Amino acid sequence: MSERMKLTDILETLDQQVEDETITLQDIVDTFNARGFGPVVLLPALIALLPTGGVPGVPSLCGIFIALMAIQLVFGRRSPWLPGTLAERGISHERWHRVTQRVRPWTRRIDRFLAPRLSWLMGDVTQRLLALLMVVLGLGMMPLELLPFAAAIPALAIVIMALGLTAGDGLMMLIGLAITVAGGVGLGLWLI
Repeated sequence: MSERMKLTDILETLDQQVEDETITLQDIVDTFNARGFGPVVLLPALIALLPTGGVPGVPSLCGIFIALMAIQLVFGRRSPWLPGTLAERGISHERWHRVTQRVRPWTRRIDRFLAPRLSWLMGDVTQRLLALLMVVLGLGMMPLELLPFAAAIPALAIVIMALGLTAGDGLMMLIGLAITVAGGVGLGLWLI
């Protein structure tokens, strides 16, 4: 089983270990490769969820990345692989550092809720099923980008599930699933 991390650790590790002017998607994969798919899926979902996710194209790019990473987990890969065309996309290191500093008080609060729970949800089969759901949610972010901030619904569900995957917290996985169902029902009612 991979080493479990907290959200604050993930943000700070990336900020401290990458020395380039831009933090690329490949940097995310390289930094967290040994820790599995949780952090690799979590960070683009956070980017899509934060105000930068309102920038045209950002939710789609994050959704494609999430789908590519999650489908690898569905097929049983133990470490993520990223195609070269997406590998060089990223965010300025200075901007990442500012965001990390600004959200640290919030991430520390979130970290207090993370704990290894409901370990039966952390089994191989259930992780693959939840990864399949993340693929669907990631791809769903592309058309939802056309509606203002609608892509935040699947991004939030992915963030919660990725936190559960990262921290070994099955309860967070269930909460992410509940957000997915509630968001789907709410969006369906809104569109009708």
